Amino acid sequence: MTKHLETIDILLVEDNPGDVRLTQEALKEGKVGNTLHVVGDGEEALAFMRREGAFANSPTPGLVLLDLNLPRLDGSEVLRVMKRDPELKRIPVVVLTTSSADVDVFKVYELAGNCYITKPVDYDQFIKVVRSIEDFWLTLVRLPHGSSRSGPP
Repeated sequence: MTKHLETIDILLVEDNPGDVRLTQEALKEGKVGNTLHVVGDGEEALAFMRREGAFANSPTPGLVLLDLNLPRLDGSEVLRVMKRDPELKRIPVVVLTTSSADVDVFKVYELAGNCYITKPVDYDQFIKVVRSIEDFWLTLVRLPHGSSRSGPP
């Protein structure tokens, strides 16, 4: 696999500090340079992506890792808003959540989520899952122009 020269901005939308730390740890040793931005609820996620308020200087993320169970605005609503917004709909969204309920899986795909992954409880498995997300989304997949810090070639 080839190593990309650009750096990708990843937005992690997660309210569990333990899961934030595990994700940071898994991506720290990554194959692809990345900058992980973290917000703790759905309203902050949309403000970040829309560059509103305190997030006025935020980069456009090249990938969003989205939990479903969030305060203020849940992940399904964040996804619904994103996929209806012409400026946000092309950003790939990987739902990374504790729910394995069929109704949640169906809803995410109905809302045009790109991927649904149930978080493993085991530490080593969680690290492995995040690294496999990185391997696929940041190494193999070609993301839309403007989703990296360096922008279009």
